[in-house]
Amino acid sequence: MEDLSYYEILEVSKNADKTTIKKAYRAMAKKYHPDKNPGDAEAEKMFKLCNEAYQCLSDEQQRSIYDRYGKEGLQGMGSGGGRRSSGGFDDLSSMFEEMFNGFGGSSRSRQNPADMEKYSLDLNVDIVLEFDEAIFGCEKEVTFKYKNACKECKGTGAKDGKLSTCKQCKGQGQVYMKQGFMTFSQTCPVCQGTGSAATDPCKKCHGNGYDEVEEKVTVKIPAGVDSGNRLRVSGKGNIGKRGSRGDLYVTFEVKQDKHFIRDDNDVYIEIPVFFTQAVSGETLTIPSLRGELELKLEVATRDKQRYTFRGEGIEDVHGHGKGDLIAIINLQYPSKLNDEQLELLSKLQESFGIESKPHESVLASAIEKMKSWFK
Repeated sequence: MEDLSYYEILEVSKNADKTTIKKAYRAMAKKYHPDKNPGDAEAEKMFKLCNEAYQCLSDEQQRSIYDRYGKEGLQGMGSGGGRRSSGGFDDLSSMFEEMFNGFGGSSRSRQNPADMEKYSLDLNVDIVLEFDEAIFGCEKEVTFKYKNACKECKGTGAKDGKLSTCKQCKGQGQVYMKQGFMTFSQTCPVCQGTGSAATDPCKKCHGNGYDEVEEKVTVKIPAGVDSGNRLRVSGKGNIGKRGSRGDLYVTFEVKQDKHFIRDDNDVYIEIPVFFTQAVSGETLTIPSLRGELELKLEVATRDKQRYTFRGEGIEDVHGHGKGDLIAIINLQYPSKLNDEQLELLSKLQESFGIESKPHESVLASAIEKMKSWFK
């Protein structure tokens, strides 16, 4: 998740205005708040990332720096330097008031439990992509199941929609635990925070409050997606009690390739080169993502030496150009030599004269010094 950009975390475009960003932040933060997702470490992490993203994107100065240089450019702008927007904390405060309205201490009227949803309207489905499908984009038919509020019990899970006060939390929607002098609260596991429970379960949905429906949707996947990226399909999520429908989120996992290794938008490929090719500086034909390229080796190319082909990498999923292809040389030597090859190598070495024996000139003084230690 940490690899997502701030815009991806809040699920907004890079040119989104402040109002759109603020609205997205409030929705995402409410969705992932720990009190609404007790014990869910993934939701807690996402909540922190949402807050971090909004703190940056709600401040014009920080957002400008982030757009140019990424997170690295923001180092030093936290509590130790630079100004920081307080807007995110103000929004968080008002968001808490909305979230916990009626759950102890609020003067506002509490929401009717019969109107509260038993599940999130948004849903997620994971799909696996082949390496080339992610690189070049594709269309996929996604099969998924969504929740549809039971009409017989009006989505309450109770027979004839009749609810009674939850015995576990006594209608508060939260249960409290004490550890020493500290008191902690969490959403009631029996009523899921509604404060009410079914007197008798609905026979049609077995008390779930919803039916599950299978659906298929064709998703157009843009070029350049990577593992962990998500695509939103509007209006294909779960259906609530009043007929409103959430969104479907498709999360990608991209398979690794046998030859190409991906690093963000750059691609690495290892090129095996025989030592004679490296010494003479031959020209090789190597594969790339979109065809073949010519690699002109430098004379005396070294092992692990890199050759970069600009713009031959992966197309950025947000349309910001392409990465590079980096060819890494893997120098190969013969496993054994026959007599003829040894003789040829010996003649070749002699032809270089003193240059072929660097140890004699470079190490001579060191050897003499070492001998003096034992005189």
